[in-house]
Amino acid sequence: MKVILVNGSPNANGCTYTALKIIARRLEQNGVEAKIFQTGKKPLSGCLGCGYCRRAGKCVHDDVVNEVALEMDTADGLIIGSAVHYASATGSATSFMDRLFFSSPNKRFRMKFGAAVVSCRRGGATAAFDQLNKYFTISQMPVVSSCYWNMVHGFTPEDVYADKEGVRTMQVLADNMAYLIKAKQAAGLPLPELPPAAVTNFVRPDLLDEG
Repeated sequence: MKVILVNGSPNANGCTYTALKIIARRLEQNGVEAKIFQTGKKPLSGCLGCGYCRRAGKCVHDDVVNEVALEMDTADGLIIGSAVHYASATGSATSFMDRLFFSSPNKRFRMKFGAAVVSCRRGGATAAFDQLNKYFTISQMPVVSSCYWNMVHGFTPEDVYADKEGVRTMQVLADNMAYLIKAKQAAGLPLPELPPAAVTNFVRPDLLDEG
């Protein structure tokens, strides 16, 4: 059993990382391996829409996105953490998630568990939290919840540890993630069959003005 955690903050040891460490420690206490990856301070390109991944099976930019993608083949869950920038996830977290999900086959994430964690000084956390959860809900990933929205508050790692409710929220999230992974494995059920694919848009050719 393994969960991948991604720190989408440019600060390798800041508040977001602290929240992820709390989760990772709790996962390991539950017998689940936890691996943390950093998006880091180097520029992380957004998706170019080049189509390379459709031919090669990986993103054209060979960086942490491809590293995590390979790890997800043997993982049971994914947790993305981000600081809050202007009531949104960081640019690096957004670029990371865009490329990770766009460049990966659907089976890489289907029915694996997902969760988002955000850290902020004061406000904007729920908007960033909602943004990150959308990657899971379009990818057939059950979203793991906690006893409150998955957020911590503070300006330093010490502030995060002082946010007792936030710390508890991270611990409950880890416990719930571990429980669901174990329950899924115990059930041993095959994945449900998918109906045939259908892709549509909102243009009605029969209503277009041909004149």
